[in-house]
Amino acid sequence: MIEKKEKIVLALLPFWDPQIPPLGIACLKSYLQQHGYKVKSVDANLEPQFRELRDSYYEKLQSMIPVDKQGNIFNIGNQVMRNHLMAHLNKHEVKMDEKKYGELLKILVMKTFFTEVDTDRLLILDNLMGEFYTRLKTYVMDLLARENPTLLGLTVYGDTFPASVATFQWAKQKNPSIITVMGGGIFADQLAPGSPELDYFVERSKNYIDKIIIGEGEALVLKLLRGELDNSQRVFGLRDLYGRGESSGVKTWVDLNRIDIPDYRDFQLEYYPHLAHYGARSCPFQCKFCSETINWGRYRKKHVQQTVRELIQLQQRHSYQLFLLTDSTLNPVITDLSKEFIKSGVTIYWDGFLRADSHATNMSNTLLWRRGGFYRAKLGLESGSQRVLDLMDKRITKQQSEAALAALAYAGIKTTTFWLFGFPGETDEDFQETLDFIEKNKDCIYEADCNAFNYYLTGQANSEEWLKNNKGVLLYPEWAREYLITQTWVLDDLPTREDAYNRINRFVRHCKKLGIPNPYSLSDVYKADERWKKLHKNAVPSIVELKNQDLYLDENKNVKEFFFAENKWADDGDWF
Repeated sequence: MIEKKEKIVLALLPFWDPQIPPLGIACLKSYLQQHGYKVKSVDANLEPQFRELRDSYYEKLQSMIPVDKQGNIFNIGNQVMRNHLMAHLNKHEVKMDEKKYGELLKILVMKTFFTEVDTDRLLILDNLMGEFYTRLKTYVMDLLARENPTLLGLTVYGDTFPASVATFQWAKQKNPSIITVMGGGIFADQLAPGSPELDYFVERSKNYIDKIIIGEGEALVLKLLRGELDNSQRVFGLRDLYGRGESSGVKTWVDLNRIDIPDYRDFQLEYYPHLAHYGARSCPFQCKFCSETINWGRYRKKHVQQTVRELIQLQQRHSYQLFLLTDSTLNPVITDLSKEFIKSGVTIYWDGFLRADSHATNMSNTLLWRRGGFYRAKLGLESGSQRVLDLMDKRITKQQSEAALAALAYAGIKTTTFWLFGFPGETDEDFQETLDFIEKNKDCIYEADCNAFNYYLTGQANSEEWLKNNKGVLLYPEWAREYLITQTWVLDDLPTREDAYNRINRFVRHCKKLGIPNPYSLSDVYKADERWKKLHKNAVPSIVELKNQDLYLDENKNVKEFFFAENKWADDGDWF
């Protein structure tokens, strides 16, 4: 049990894309403060001393990879960096000789970029890893000395995993009595419940991590603080709240309508282009490659009026007009949310994930959404091949995707599109259909990003079926586990991993030829915004305009309908 007068520190460590402040720990801080606890939240990810090393790593890595194999290197390159960080952290603990270490680094690069790089060149990168941990240890020790917390909680993702493991180890060395707690999105994929990876990590980390919280954390962490969880148990999930599962009919989830707004007051918000909030958790759909419903349980949403009130509160508190709503999909609420904002008379611009369903193909709807503040649709279109969409169980058609892009662009709403290559069964003909789709709809696409399909033994909606029908094989040698902690699995199926990454390279070149951006820096976003404004009369304001907190923009109230536009795909009925 932790007394309310004692200090709790919640932190996010490098490296994570700083588009939004850490929503998870901001929500947890707010919830625990509601119950009287003292909480300090920390975003080490923003520290210039760490970002400088990350940028230098990518710059040097890029110089080692042939241009035609780089793909979206600032995306896929993180697989190399995070494994390199973990190997560097563990090489002394497991007494790894330099030859074996160099061999592992070569394998990490080969399995991502499919090119040979000399060990001597890779060891240049290793110097950056050493400098990173030197700086990180100084930072962590200063933080612990300054805050002197009774409990240290870290929210962990795949790319922050190495720094988080190191921080837990240093915290225990400094103060063996400190309570260390780990949660975060890594338990939705790399360390999914039921996987051998989680079992191995639980055993490996027993000397430096006291408790592991999987999934929605508010109620579980509160019970931990109150001493209401079994002290002999280390790993907890939703089933541990009441001792019964979802099938029992017992409500085991936090009531979203009773949680305070996220508390961002400890963060340097001027460095973020967006603030973040949410109106729902989980997802009403189950795409086969996704872990959303596995991680969060059943889909729940707030009352729309409450979501609007909370966003207005956050705007008034922080003087931000641009928000990212982190809901898995806005489709169930987007129309009501837009109407409620119009009714309020307050202009707030909001991004969010959207399915290309029949409602998104209707220009009357997209104009309404635009007038309600909808700023950018993050569209998981995944493929331009109907056959692949059906394999994924996406439950959309490529015609819907095309119509949704047209309707959203007509309203001036940015369209960020996400594409997935290497899904089991995808052929080169399917991939070519995606390239053709991109070319046909290029002017309606604000940006295009892509990833290769990732397979996990557990945690995805289709994991059990894939495990039963295909043999999962290790990407890296079995001996590498001791250094990387988590193993990476691939399906022994077509297309191969190399096929998938070749398609990423081709996709990136194709988009570049068409002038479709995939911005990773703020300057690239500025250029992308200028392109969008030239293409669409109703274009939303640029990031430059919205970052100026001296301006209050409300141009959405005057968005016009252009009657010459035609949407031949619009349909009032369902597509499936």
